[in-house]
Order: sequence, then C-alpha cells, then structure tokens
Amino acid sequence: MTGVKLYSDVGVQRFGQAFGDLLLLGWIAFCTALGLTVFKITNALGYPGRKTAEAGDGLAADLHRFSEPVGKVPAVGDELRAPIDGAANAASRLAEAGRDQAHAVEQLAYLLAGVTIGLPVLFALLIWLPRRIRFSRRATAARRFIDNAADLDLFALRAMANQPMHKLAKISDDPVTAWREGDTAVITRLADLELRSTGLRLPTP
Repeated sequence: MTGVKLYSDVGVQRFGQAFGDLLLLGWIAFCTALGLTVFKITNALGYPGRKTAEAGDGLAADLHRFSEPVGKVPAVGDELRAPIDGAANAASRLAEAGRDQAHAVEQLAYLLAGVTIGLPVLFALLIWLPRRIRFSRRATAARRFIDNAADLDLFALRAMANQPMHKLAKISDDPVTAWREGDTAVITRLADLELRSTGLRLPTP
C-alpha cells in the first residue's frame, strides 16, 4: 500500500477527523463572510469622500467650461476669468482630498478584513494542522510495516511500550510473558490496540 494516509480506518476516529475537517471549513467560511462584512461596513465610511471627489470634479469641469468664454471678453476677460479659474482649482483640490480620504478608508477596510479573516483562521490551522500531520505521518509509517499477520509482533511490542497500563491489563495479566511465549491471541489483541491508536485495523488474513 502506498500514498499518504489522511483518515483513520477506525470508524469513531474517522468520524472525528471528518467532523473536525468540516468544522475547520465552516470556520473558514464564517471568518471569510465576517471579513467581507467588515470590509463593506468600513469601506462605506469612504462614501462621503467619494461623493466629495465626484462633486469637486464636476464643479471644476463646469467652472473651466464657463471660464473659457469669459476669458474672451475684450479688455477685461483675463481679470474676469482669474477668480473663476481659482474656484475651479479649489474644486479640483477638494476632489483630490475626497479621493485621498476614500482611498485611505478603502485601505483600512482591506486591512481590517484581512485581520478578521486571517488571525482566526491561522489560529484554527495552528490547532488543526499539527494533529492531522502527526496522525498522517504515524499512520502512513505504520501502514508500511503491516502487510500480514507476521508483522503483528512489532505492533504488540509497541503496544506494551506505548499504551496505558490499564488497557494492557484488560488484555492480559502478564502481556510481556505472553508476547515472549508467542501467544497469538494476546499478540493479536495487543497489535490491534496499537494499530487502532494510529488509525489502522488488523490486516485481513
């Protein structure tokens, strides 16, 4: 058997893994939706700036159009045009200030949305990912050693080294002696105990 093992062969453990994966996906979806909501609410604060920019640009354009024919008035055209052009430039500066404000709010909205999504998801991944990697490494490595019943001795030995004493006592009063004497029933139960802890089942005969 080759490939990386992602899910346990043991029903309860496999259900827990699948439930955990779905919970993570649901958490990511929730954080993403919350982040988008934060972005929309924050970005809406830039609406006055955008409207100011729109109004300023419109006013500046109208004043510039008006100043052209005024400037053509003989003798006094330039004098009449000067204050109109000044007002148009002021409107342009007002529009630029509105755009700057709207841009700053938009950048803040992106930042807050990124933090709202990124930090909770990163925290969840720091909890979920090491466990899944640890299981996958253990199960994948163990599966390479469990081709047939002849490999059960190894896992029975690991069970005596790794499993809690109260679980070993349920299998045998003296599991070490039983293992040394080649007690097939005890060895099989010990191997099954260890294999289940790594997400594997006993090999079929």
